[in-house]
Amino acid sequence: MFNESQHIEFKSSFNIEVIETLTAFANTKGGKVLVGVDDKGEPLKNFTIGKESIQNWTNEIKTKTEPSIIPDIEVVEYEGKEIVEFSIQEFPVKPVACKGKFFKRVKNSNHKLSVSEISDVYMRSMQYSWDAYFSQCGYEDLDEQKIQKFINSVNKKGRFSLVGTPKECLEKLRFISGNKITNAAVLLFSKNEIAHNVHVGRLKTPTLIIDDRIIKKTLFETVEEIMRYIISQIKVAFEIKGYPTQRTEIFEYPIEALRETVLNAVIHRDYLMPYDIQIKIFDKEITIYNPGRLSGNLTFEDLKTDNYQAYARNKLLAEAFYLTGDIEKYGSGFRRIKEYIAEYPTMQTEFKEIPNGLLFTYSYQIQKNITTPPYYSSEMIEKENDIKKTTEKTTEKTTEKTTEKILKLIKNNPYISQKEIAETINISEDGVFFNIKKLKSRGILERVGADKGGYWGIKNE
Repeated sequence: MFNESQHIEFKSSFNIEVIETLTAFANTKGGKVLVGVDDKGEPLKNFTIGKESIQNWTNEIKTKTEPSIIPDIEVVEYEGKEIVEFSIQEFPVKPVACKGKFFKRVKNSNHKLSVSEISDVYMRSMQYSWDAYFSQCGYEDLDEQKIQKFINSVNKKGRFSLVGTPKECLEKLRFISGNKITNAAVLLFSKNEIAHNVHVGRLKTPTLIIDDRIIKKTLFETVEEIMRYIISQIKVAFEIKGYPTQRTEIFEYPIEALRETVLNAVIHRDYLMPYDIQIKIFDKEITIYNPGRLSGNLTFEDLKTDNYQAYARNKLLAEAFYLTGDIEKYGSGFRRIKEYIAEYPTMQTEFKEIPNGLLFTYSYQIQKNITTPPYYSSEMIEKENDIKKTTEKTTEKTTEKTTEKILKLIKNNPYISQKEIAETINISEDGVFFNIKKLKSRGILERVGADKGGYWGIKNE
């Protein structure tokens, strides 16, 4: 006899639990309930099947489930005794309820679905996603400058061609229909603050908060602001090599991996849950909490294999970030995170499910007998002795030259963006951010007005 599993359940008699299990199977991947056996799957001696039992059980299952399900029922003989086998396939329209309660099968037990899980199962079975539903807002609530910036990014990436007015382009991508706009359009292009927050903070201990803030911007803006905040709170070192000298910035954590994790949280968050994305930056650890479990039937064991079927909880949001090049393809984020982490030999990662969501943790430990930062790669550690004598002086000179270039550009154009500065002097945007932060701390530079529409002011040349 088999053991109980995700697809098999044993019952000594027919009761309401049999029907609950059948609905759990119908809401998952199907399965069988064997009635007339003990917990070990052995047939019971005193189990009997009356003349009307099968018909009565069928009727009871039909009347107590919604939508009604009718399993295949067969009387089979095992070790000279009769048992009853109830078989049910995955139901096409989910979730199926038993007396108003909804269940899903997890390993060898039934789990009651939460409200958000019920909604998620229904939308998946109907091939809908929450972000595709129409909002109560109208097109007039969207910012056309944000839409145009998105269109420019899509056309520049080249994965899709958008031609026409902002409204025509959004209709082509199914973000809007006439004056009706989807939840995705609100999250991406709203004129106003969105209702789904991201809470970020710098902490010494779980109860000792040094700095924190709440971000309520649209999603493309939110991702960039999160990354700016993280970069402002973590350490950065430099590798100097070559002639003429070239400086490579080495951040305490793999920035690309953190960005992938932030994108995953923002795109695949369960927006029906009343919780914030929470990012906590400690001395040697960063945690990112994402409201919502893994989508579909995906498990962390699947993610470890790099061979799994990805499912986008928010299809339109995933499409938008794909078209702009922020994500490469569905389901590849975890593989890329592991590749980025591999360059940080002392870095540790942990991904796990916790109540109401997922928790991603990046941490490291300082290794003994190594004086260089623990986030250096092994190759960098080997080179450290060769460059140690010249690093300090060269770094100082290189930094001064970079800040001089930045100040010169700002004098010529106070409205220049950090991205334009990076492209002009050929360093990363993170490097521009780091140098501007340094100029601000020295009282030389200030930002006048908002990030959008404001300008740079040089206070002391």
